[in-house]
Amino acid sequence: MKRIVSAKIDHIGIAVRSIEKTLALYRDALGVDPSARVVVEHEKVEVVMLPVGGPRLELLEATSDHSVIAKFIEKRGEGLHHIAIRVPDLAAAVERIKARGARLVKDQIQRGAEGYKYVFVHPGSAGGVLLELIEDESGEAGGGDSAGDDKVTD
Repeated sequence: MKRIVSAKIDHIGIAVRSIEKTLALYRDALGVDPSARVVVEHEKVEVVMLPVGGPRLELLEATSDHSVIAKFIEKRGEGLHHIAIRVPDLAAAVERIKARGARLVKDQIQRGAEGYKYVFVHPGSAGGVLLELIEDESGEAGGGDSAGDDKVTD
């Protein structure tokens, strides 16, 4: 069994009602320079990344009352939504976790605008945490220092 020794936390997703209000703390009070905002149409969410050294913080604001983020906030309130781990080979990681009975939120691997591939592992299969697995196009699992993992399908 091959272990993923180079897997690293890439970012922590935080569901918020308002990116702008949340940036009052991170940008204005703490001096963190956010990435450009990106609207991810298929996820019905607006995203901004905050580089805070190593893993980044990803602020997620719903653009529709029918989005996963809107439903999450309605049920649980603002807060931690997911943890993203960068892996060197996403397809292989997905194959291994499915072989062990893990459930994915969507079976299809999606691609982000900057070449990242990603999939979400259901919290019921990941100790109660929504886990996002990502891989960049180069297959590197360096994680955390590049700007913006824009989740936009091709």
